[in-house]
Amino acid sequence: MTPIGVKAPALNWAYCTNGFAGHRLHEALAILSELGYTGAAITLDHGHLDPYAPGLTAEVNRIAGLLDRLGLNAVIETGGRYTLDPRRKHHPTLISDGAERRVGFLSQAMRIAADLGAPVVHLWSGVKPEDVPEETAWARLARQCEGLLSTADRLGITLGFEPEPGMLVEDLAGFERLRAMLGGHPRFGLTLDIGHCRCLEPDDPPACVRRALPYLVHVQIEDMRRGVHEHLEFGEGEIDFPPVLAALAGYRGQVAVELARHSHAAPQVARRSIDFLRTASQEGRRQYGRDGAAGGGVAGAGA
Repeated sequence: MTPIGVKAPALNWAYCTNGFAGHRLHEALAILSELGYTGAAITLDHGHLDPYAPGLTAEVNRIAGLLDRLGLNAVIETGGRYTLDPRRKHHPTLISDGAERRVGFLSQAMRIAADLGAPVVHLWSGVKPEDVPEETAWARLARQCEGLLSTADRLGITLGFEPEPGMLVEDLAGFERLRAMLGGHPRFGLTLDIGHCRCLEPDDPPACVRRALPYLVHVQIEDMRRGVHEHLEFGEGEIDFPPVLAALAGYRGQVAVELARHSHAAPQVARRSIDFLRTASQEGRRQYGRDGAAGGGVAGAGA
């Protein structure tokens, strides 16, 4: 907690590189640094840091040096749509046939993260196959996560598991169930998508943040509407951001803008996004204090 009278550090603004699909990775990182972002959520994919490309080691070393020169921290995201299967989006998953390919990819992502100095690797469950009973799917997922956590322990990486609308684990309750199945492993953390909170959680986004803080290792952020899983620019959806950002005060991980379908105007969208977030954060501190509740409270939370 930041003492009364001491200014809280600014949130760690980042941007997901899947929103710069038309740029080379080094170009995207340079633009983000110029705009004032302090982090990059690097999505491993064919266009940006292909995990299966020849010469990967040299490329990872080059990007690590560039991140250092630009003053950017990094996490590794693994949500590329066709990274493993050119015909089926997000396949295979941890609960589908061929799950060993997903496990291999996530293990490779952890090795890349370790070489980059990125502390967190993001992952998700996938959609439950129609022919797999729900309890079987949960058991499969927990078993695969246990194996991944062994790799995470060895490499010193934290897994940031994201509940995703329409997937087996789609909400905070599902994440909490899975974490309990894994014995509350200290390297099994949460990636919270603020838009998803508005989309489907029963509580409002600030309450979701407060619920998530004990496990929180990565945040994705964008606007969204109730019941519609569509990532929108800030101001185009229904989320009131100042109390959300006030609730995040004290959290030190990335707050990463995720607008994967906005690559056609990436530099302009990234500029508008950080301007919006800075203004909303200032308003949140002024109006809501540090805990997201009106009245200027000073209680903070850490991750």
